[in-house]
Amino acid sequence: MLHKVLADYLNLVEQELSVLDDAYVERYVEEILTPQRATLRIRIRFTRGHLLEINEAMVVEADVLMWLDYRYHCQDVQNRLIFRYDSTPHFPNLPSFPHHKHLPDDVIACQKPDIRTVLQEAVNG
Repeated sequence: MLHKVLADYLNLVEQELSVLDDAYVERYVEEILTPQRATLRIRIRFTRGHLLEINEAMVVEADVLMWLDYRYHCQDVQNRLIFRYDSTPHFPNLPSFPHHKHLPDDVIACQKPDIRTVLQEAVNG
């Protein structure tokens, strides 16, 4: 049986996707690896043409949901980067290492954003 914390998060993601305006889900892959561990791969297309890809690997430890890895990539209709949050450890000098945000002309320090924040930023993008 799926851990309640993980099940609640997966349900939250589905709820947030179901209320998106002017967008449709091209792909939704939810892989349950163990009762405490899962991955998500989601591809959302917005009617004005831009794309948001969500990739998350998460695990429940001591009843707390932890992200092993994540990437939230948003691009416009011409495939130009709008933003990408990720935890790839390739900017060790940032104070939020390994967490960071790519912008069209910069990489900045930031913590992992909430899924609602990412979806809202993509809607506004």
